[in-house]
This record gives sequence, C-alpha cells and structure tokens, in this order.
Amino acid sequence: MDAGSVNGLEGQLRAARFNVYVLTAAQAVLGAAGPISFAVGSLAGHQLLGLDKSLATAPLTGFNVGVALGAVLIAGASRLLGRKYAFMLGGLALASGGALAAFALFRSDFWMFAAALMLVGLSSGFTQKIRFAAADASPSFYKARAISWVLAGGIVSAIVGSQLAILAKDLLEPVLFAGSFVALVPLGVLAIAVLSLLKLPVLTAGEGTAARTGRPLREIVLTQRFLTGMVCGISTYALMTFMMTGAPLAMVVGCGFSPDLATLGIQWHVLAMFAPSFFTGMLITRFGTEKVVATGLLILLGCAVVAHMGIALWNFWGALILLGLGWNFGFIGSTAIVASSYRPEEADKVQGFHDIVLFGTVALSSFASGKVFTAFGWNAMNLVIWPVALTCLALVAALLFRGRAKAR
Repeated sequence: MDAGSVNGLEGQLRAARFNVYVLTAAQAVLGAAGPISFAVGSLAGHQLLGLDKSLATAPLTGFNVGVALGAVLIAGASRLLGRKYAFMLGGLALASGGALAAFALFRSDFWMFAAALMLVGLSSGFTQKIRFAAADASPSFYKARAISWVLAGGIVSAIVGSQLAILAKDLLEPVLFAGSFVALVPLGVLAIAVLSLLKLPVLTAGEGTAARTGRPLREIVLTQRFLTGMVCGISTYALMTFMMTGAPLAMVVGCGFSPDLATLGIQWHVLAMFAPSFFTGMLITRFGTEKVVATGLLILLGCAVVAHMGIALWNFWGALILLGLGWNFGFIGSTAIVASSYRPEEADKVQGFHDIVLFGTVALSSFASGKVFTAFGWNAMNLVIWPVALTCLALVAALLFRGRAKAR
C-alpha cells in the first residue's frame, strides 16, 4: 500500500472517529428518554387508571409505536434534510414529548400521557438510526466498533435517565412523576446542540434525493444472513422490552418494593445493556458475530432462570442485569449481521424496513407485558424467554454452519 493510500485511510478513520464521538454524545443524551420512560411510565399509567389496571403499560406501548413511526419518518427526513438535521428533529420531539407528558399528568389524562410518550418514542426512533449512521460513516474494519461505541453512550443514558427519574419525580408535587418528564425538555435542547457538530459523509449522489440503485428490497431481506440478523435482533429487543416493561410493575405493585428501588433496578439493567459495548466490537472481531449473538441468547436464558428462582430484590436486579447483558451481545451482534447484508446504496430502504418490523414488534411486546402480568403474573412472563431464545439459537447455528461449509 503506497503512502497516499495510507494517508487517505488515516484521514477517513479520523473523520469516522470524530463522527462516532459526536454520535456517542448524542446517543448518551437522547438515550436518557428510555430509562426515564420505562422506569416510571408504567407506574404513572397505573396511577392514572381506575380499577382495571391491565392497560398500565399502554403508555410504553405508545412509546414503542413512536419508535416505529420514527424509524419510518427519519428515512424521509434524511433524504429531504440530510441525516444531521433529521437527528436534530429527534431532539425537538424529545423536548416536546416531555413537556406534553408532564402536562398530561397534571390533567390526569391517561390517553394524552400515552400520546406524549409516543412523541418521546418518536425521538427514540430517530435515535435508533444513530448506530447505522456511525457504521455507514466508518471503514469496513471499524463498523462493529463504531456501533459498539455509539451504544456505549447508553452508559451515561442509564445513569442520567434513572437518576433524573428518581430526583425529579417529586419536583412538581403533588403530581408524582411529572418532574421526571419535564427533565426531558433540556435534554432535547442539549442533544440539538451536540448534533449541530456532526459532519457525516454523503452516501449517495445526494442526501436530498432518494437512492434508486442497489438490489430490490425483497431480494435483500430474503437472504439467510439478513433474516437471521433481523429475527435475532427483533427477538432479543422484544424479549428485553417485554421483561423490562413488566419489571417495575412486578416490583412495586406485585411485591411492594419502592419506586426508587424499581428505578435503580432499571438503572442497573440499562448499564448492563450498554457497558459491555466498550468491548463487544472487539469480541465480534475476535470470535465472529454468530458466536457473540449466541452468547447473548444464552445469557437471556440465564435471566429467565434467575427471575424464576424467586421474588427477592436480588432476583429482580440480577435478572434485569442479565437481561441487559443478553440484549447487548444479542442486539449488537445482530445489528452487525444486518449491516453486513446490504451495500451502502441500499442502506436507507433496508434499515427503514428493518426498524419498522423491529419496533412494531417491540410495541406489541410492551403492550403484551402489562396484559400478561395482570392476567398470569411475573413467573409466566419469564417462561416466554425460552421458546424465543432457543429458536434464535437454532437460526444462528444454521448460519454459522453454512459459513463454515463455504470456507472449506
């Protein structure tokens, strides 16, 4: 390799790292919406309802529906405005949703609260594109690490979001939890300021025009590699959401623990989701995506075992920590599999399809969480993990064996 090629590669890597740092900071700020919403959203919904509490997780279903809608809207916004300004719109949605959620709690309006969390979720749908933007802006050998670093911003999100949920929940007494959602307003403004620094490269002939090159979407999504990555990513995310949504209700309503203890459980869970991201990319490089995804699925099975052993505080916290670790390996690995299944010019349409299916399924899992908990209890929720995780393990094994057969 000549000196010009080396210098060009180094310049490309420097630019990629700068964008990864900015996107990681944005992920850290915008990502706080999730811990706040999931720590107190179902509890706030529970207090707004009458005798029938089975819809307590409906606001979090609204959140996840918003994420799915955001995954659709950001593709169009990216083409019209560019990805930088599309991400900044996500910050605006976060600030607006937080203000509306607090207003709904003051009015004791359950469905307005659910709509507000849909708007907050919309911002998270935009945020989900950040991991793909980091990968698309990086050389091939840096993609997995770029995804890992961006998701590592969730460590800050876990601490900031959970602590804001605890410290601000009584800020606007006598309306419990309203202060936690007001705190989303400055976070949205800060995210807009951070994202203004972004310098993403143009992927196609122009970000303002729709890409018309590449294979048909149907051809891409029917490949074994894409299907395995998508199914495993969806299953990992849906199981995590299903358990995380129900855990605060099980701890506070079912077992009598305080909301602060439930929120700290969510904090440890979200830390476990993102802390391993510092080395998940290296593990993928060393052992391969399939083995990392399989490890994540096995950890999810461990979560089910710990949760089923009892209802002491350590059972809940231990299960939530394992749930986060399993999500990290399973979802980052699955994202890397999906990212390797398409060409740069195919990115928008494939990512849009992937995230619509992903967060549509996640929305259903959050809605089912409240229904299953109300009807059958916490132990029944744990049993759901087994068939889903075992099916995904079979798919990963098939992909791994096919790869080895081709290598011979």
